[in-house]
Amino acid sequence: MPVIEVIFGGVILGGLYALVAMGFNLQYGVARIVNLAYGEFLMTAAFAAFWMFTLFGVNPILGMFLSVPAAFGANWLIYRVLMTPLARRARTRDQLEGETILATFGLLFVLRGAATIAFTANDRYYDYLGEPLRLLGFTFAANRVLAFATAGVIATAVWVVLQFTRFGVALRALAIDPVGAQLVGVDVRRLSALAFACGGALAAAAGTLVSTFLSFNPAIGIEFTMKALVVVIMGGIGNMLGSLAAGLMLGVAEALCSYYVDSGLTLAVAYALFLIVLVVRPRGLFGTA
Repeated sequence: MPVIEVIFGGVILGGLYALVAMGFNLQYGVARIVNLAYGEFLMTAAFAAFWMFTLFGVNPILGMFLSVPAAFGANWLIYRVLMTPLARRARTRDQLEGETILATFGLLFVLRGAATIAFTANDRYYDYLGEPLRLLGFTFAANRVLAFATAGVIATAVWVVLQFTRFGVALRALAIDPVGAQLVGVDVRRLSALAFACGGALAAAAGTLVSTFLSFNPAIGIEFTMKALVVVIMGGIGNMLGSLAAGLMLGVAEALCSYYVDSGLTLAVAYALFLIVLVVRPRGLFGTA
């Protein structure tokens, strides 16, 4: 396999990592919630896509019109019921982060346990657009190309909203300085809930796309949560373009490692990149003071 084909495969995977990280960035960078159960919504959406496709023949991409709004509503409810009391009593950001880490850590095991009981711990996979596709003289799986293209459309839409709408400006102000945003009329509680819910919706979209070309089980959530955290910190907390660049970098690094070294070392490569960025650029590749 030519090295350029390996790199292109890494870019496709990195595009999915970037989408996962953008949702986590909305929850952590804007709503200030370190959601360790983030990946469980990705896992749940993957199972939803699996069952809709195998039982009812629903196209996974069309199925997102059901799973994404459902994830939005579930995350909004979790923020209102579980996170709002913690945010109200927290005196500092550090206290809020510590308490939300503990709360979402418990939520992680609740969701994973429920999924294991409902779906068993076995790996699941369904055949969707598995045929090869020739692009620019190289061969890729059609489902991976479609997943990358869909992730690109969603990520572009999120970036446009953040850059060119009043809602997006308010979210960026909230990410920079919650106190300052409140002083100029931003409803911090309402926007934090919406940011958290939007992050969960992006996790569901990513989970659906991941399910089209990767096998999955109830335990995959924590892996994607950790990779999302790595990408967010590498790119800069609250910086969506940073998440995109870091996600692509991680995807290419993992693809090269898997092909030339050992596929079992991809997680080690992810954390090695993470440590290098922390040493060289503690605030992330695109982070600012």
